[in-house]
Amino acid sequence: MAAEEQSQVSASASVVENDAQRLRLGSSDSLLPGLIDDVALNCLAWVPRTDYPSLSCVSKKYNNLIKSGHLFGLRKELGIVEYLVFMVCDPRGWLMFSPTKKKWMVLPKMPCDECFNHADKESLAVDDELLVFGRELFQFAIWKYGLRSRRWVKCEGMHRPRCLFASGSLGGIAIVAGGTDMNGNILASAELYDSSSGRWEMLPNMHSPRRLCSGFFMDGRFYVVGGMSSPNVSVTCGEEFDLETRKWRKIEGMYPNVNRAAQAPPLVVVVNNELFTLEYLTNMVKRYDKERNKWEVMGRLPPMVDSSNGWGLAFKPCGDQLLVVCGQRGSNGEGVVVNAWCPKTGARDGNLDWKVIGVKENVGVFVYNCAVMGC
Repeated sequence: MAAEEQSQVSASASVVENDAQRLRLGSSDSLLPGLIDDVALNCLAWVPRTDYPSLSCVSKKYNNLIKSGHLFGLRKELGIVEYLVFMVCDPRGWLMFSPTKKKWMVLPKMPCDECFNHADKESLAVDDELLVFGRELFQFAIWKYGLRSRRWVKCEGMHRPRCLFASGSLGGIAIVAGGTDMNGNILASAELYDSSSGRWEMLPNMHSPRRLCSGFFMDGRFYVVGGMSSPNVSVTCGEEFDLETRKWRKIEGMYPNVNRAAQAPPLVVVVNNELFTLEYLTNMVKRYDKERNKWEVMGRLPPMVDSSNGWGLAFKPCGDQLLVVCGQRGSNGEGVVVNAWCPKTGARDGNLDWKVIGVKENVGVFVYNCAVMGC
């Protein structure tokens, strides 16, 4: 009996000693030695997404953690937002730029056919997904790149497939409106995409059909501006869609600039619920006055920024900043430059305080598509 008690005491002492050593050295099963997993996860949630490929190589447990998507959900709970800029400047593929880390990455090659690869495309970031809309040989198609999976998949098509449409995203939803179908018909229809289900839902029609138009969310509502209702007729009214009432409201004269068939859709962005446009004929940035339904000049674009009727450059929101992504030719060859301006800094004598936050050399100077993801 005494021998049995002594054996139990020895075993208990061994367990205590092992526990103490584990606390000192860290368990091999823990995410971060010396920390319980709940605390370690909160720490890992602050790791930039651009470091996830490296993080997944640390161990099998880290790789499973990244694949599970748990960190993505935890980041949302903690209110952590990181902005990533996606762009394509030549048929070789998509680039991803982190304004925070000043880091460039090349996305995996999209496994689409050559027709889709070389055709005109539109792009949209929804939650942690990048949607790319284009045309295959016989039909429209949508490819999706997921930050969690780090791969491309073909996703469900719209109820009324289209191109040259207005689009905007808010959290995990996106709305597309207007555009042109495969037969060249100009559409007034609209659809809502839910990233959680990957499905499309038809919405009520707009008041006016239009193509080559632009869309955005502002103050929780979706807006469509610009575009053409026929080859020779521009649409100057805006339309506002209320997600609660599911109704469209027409706003006369919201975007008075006249579109032409060869010109790009209006270059518009919303930063802190304020609407800005880039007038590419004058290279001026303007701000929209909601109360007066008027546009006021803020200042000029950065030097050396040029476009072809608005095509070939990107005008995008990125947190509190406004981005202009464009190609430039210099002594070192061709490249892409990311310029940023914070509207809070205002303007001085018609000049805006643009900062160069990123340069990518040896890529095409024509920005075909660009989308900014914040999640």
